[in-house]
Amino acid sequence: MDEIPYSGEKTARVGDIEIAYDTFGNPSNQPMLLIMGLGEQMIRWDEAFCQVLAAQGRFVIRFDNRDVGLSTKFDEAGVPDVRALMFGKTVHVPYTLKEMADDAMGLLDSLNIETADVVGVSMGGMIAQTIAIHYPNRVRTLTSIMSSTGNPNLPQPTPEGISVLLAPPVSNKKDYINDYLKAAKVLHGPRYPLDEEYIRNYSERAYDRCYHPAGFARQLGAILTSGSRNEALGNVKTSTLVIHGDTDPLVPVEAGKDTAKSIPDAKLLIIEGMGHSFPTEVVPQIIKAILQHTSQ
Repeated sequence: MDEIPYSGEKTARVGDIEIAYDTFGNPSNQPMLLIMGLGEQMIRWDEAFCQVLAAQGRFVIRFDNRDVGLSTKFDEAGVPDVRALMFGKTVHVPYTLKEMADDAMGLLDSLNIETADVVGVSMGGMIAQTIAIHYPNRVRTLTSIMSSTGNPNLPQPTPEGISVLLAPPVSNKKDYINDYLKAAKVLHGPRYPLDEEYIRNYSERAYDRCYHPAGFARQLGAILTSGSRNEALGNVKTSTLVIHGDTDPLVPVEAGKDTAKSIPDAKLLIIEGMGHSFPTEVVPQIIKAILQHTSQ
């Protein structure tokens, strides 16, 4: 593989905030925006994953959502009572998924990109869906991975999955790495072996780059208060691919089926044995599916 151009980490001014991002590939190539999930930094999109996509003629952009990584934090807003939200109580949250979608579009504006293939995982899939609803002319194709429509009638996470969401913050790197590995074992699913060394190395890097648990809570608040997108997704005309694992303990596979059912003519790829993670063994299948979908 020829060396892939890499931008290095940069920041873009988007409204009143700063968004950290980087890019892989030639800027003249077809843009692909990768949107990460709850509490995760852009580096959770593995560099090799980005490079493979870039090698196939894509200009790959990954970024830190607001309140995570090196993007602007909203600490002045306080921390919402997530447990109360999960039990249906009304709690004020500082921002919504729509505002996070606005951030993503502001980043594209700063890069002078009119349209992009938008790929989101978990919460990132919810943001990607929101972009397709509110900015249909900016989305060339939509790929929603291990995500949900926000339909309140869908099955809930397993008790183990809920425990990951409600795990208390830690105060040091060692505990963070151990807790991240514990969560990864829950989310990964039983079929494929978990690469514990990779998880430990990643979590150490993530902690050093920016450990910010308050942002996790506020992002979760945005998810829990943004409501159902089912009706709005019925009007989405963007070519859509939905990918989901059949053993996902956090966002059950029914959520993927509901997403594909809600968006007209959406394609659905269910991957056997995949939980709420990208097992090494299925990454080639995911990349192939994304490339085929975005080659139309």
